[in-house]
Amino acid sequence: MRRSRTFRRTGTGLAVAAALAMMGMPVAQGAEEAAKEGGSWTGANDFSFQLSGYARAWASFNLEDQPELSGVGKDSAGKLSMLRGSVLLDADAKTGPVKWKVIGRLDREYKTNYLEDLEDLRATNGTAGGKSITENYNNGDIREFWAEIPIGDRITVKAGKQQLVWGESDFFQAMDLVHGYDYSWRLFFEGENEEWRKPLIMVSTKIRIPEAKGMIAAFVRPGWDRCEDIGNTYDIRGGRWFFQPYRGFDLTQVTDKNCDHKDGDMDDVTGGIRWSGEAYGLNYSIAYLTTFAADPVASSSFRPHQGVPVTGGVFDLIHPKIDVLGATVSGYSETLDAVISAEVAFTKDQPYNVGSGAFNPGNAANPGIGLNGIKKKDTLRTMIRIDKDLNLEGIFGTSRPSFSSVQLFNTQVLDYDGREDLVRLFAYGTPLNEHSTILTMFTTLNYKNDTINPGLAVGFDLSNGGGFAIPSVAMTFSDKWLAKVEADIFWDGGKSNRTQFSNGESQLFGYFSRASQLVFRLTRQF
Repeated sequence: MRRSRTFRRTGTGLAVAAALAMMGMPVAQGAEEAAKEGGSWTGANDFSFQLSGYARAWASFNLEDQPELSGVGKDSAGKLSMLRGSVLLDADAKTGPVKWKVIGRLDREYKTNYLEDLEDLRATNGTAGGKSITENYNNGDIREFWAEIPIGDRITVKAGKQQLVWGESDFFQAMDLVHGYDYSWRLFFEGENEEWRKPLIMVSTKIRIPEAKGMIAAFVRPGWDRCEDIGNTYDIRGGRWFFQPYRGFDLTQVTDKNCDHKDGDMDDVTGGIRWSGEAYGLNYSIAYLTTFAADPVASSSFRPHQGVPVTGGVFDLIHPKIDVLGATVSGYSETLDAVISAEVAFTKDQPYNVGSGAFNPGNAANPGIGLNGIKKKDTLRTMIRIDKDLNLEGIFGTSRPSFSSVQLFNTQVLDYDGREDLVRLFAYGTPLNEHSTILTMFTTLNYKNDTINPGLAVGFDLSNGGGFAIPSVAMTFSDKWLAKVEADIFWDGGKSNRTQFSNGESQLFGYFSRASQLVFRLTRQF
């Protein structure tokens, strides 16, 4: 039997209080002083403490009817798809030279009529009887809990549950693969990556080498995390962000997430090392890491990966280990008056599913929809980005230049051979292309001293068609109250799948087809 974990989920408030108590913080003694200083207190003996956080609420509405519900005579457009609240507490402390950090967050959702409709839909496809659909969205957890200790003037060591950011990409990750992301409650788009990223228990270090104008960063993950902390998490219980046409289909009834698979065992030690520096007016980095593939692949009962028996009925979801070697470079161009960044990442043995075509369990040669095994291919991801301030004051009356960015992102399967019959994603029978190229652009306008900030982000799948547009307005009412309104609009380029387990043409934005949303967010900071 697997050993118990020391960082199991617990009530956020209780865990935060326990963590502070473990640090030996005389919180009660300094409460009056803390209140006077807006949540901060600095005491004697080189001790300081600060507590901050936020309370946040979201509401989103469907902008389109969805084929899953249209097929049973129910409308989707205009319905409230999300009513969500979160409370986050962020505690910082310093005891002598040691810095401490504890972040806890509690998330809760109301089961809207739309979510009720999706849950009822399970009865029509044989996946009823699973957990409530909101259990995929509700959460309470200690997100970070670490201590950072300086060793001399050049070295710091951080131990505990933490986040590391390695890479330059915004919308799509090339080198930023240390952590998986939680896309279950909102697949697209929440701007703060640190809110999506799934922290891990690690020991990390930074070693500054000023003589070489650089720094070494390294980490070791000893393998003490939970299964849910590994890889990306998607809304596979049939919720609002499951890929079309699988909303209302609870995939957990026919699959398990297997974190004990010998090709992706969560107990295995992972880690990485990165050198970042400056040379010839450029910032650059070179990094290597061994980690888990971010997106899961299906080890099916028809072709069990490496002969490991499947426990999830039809297939198991696994995250095989991969090795990644990458580099980044960025610098200012006087000619363009812009910052140009580039990133390249070579992944050894990126896993892909095999078997295009519709699901046909009677075909022993190929059951289809990616269930004909797993094939590993070396993969090259490249990114180039241009960041520039545009002088739009005379056109739009903005109060200052508008930060804008253009990013081109390409994924190439090396030594590609169409006869290998790779598919882009399990549960779809669409073949994988050798290249997948995405172009994204965004700009932000600023009014009234940055208190009103309209923005627009757009993206295009240049290889397969489809894309997205995100018009938004962010508003700052005070140093405590913030709000944002945005629309997440998708188009599929005529390549979408509206029938489950069929031989459709869906590629990336086919998964998002008919998922356009209008989203409101209100934040109270403290």
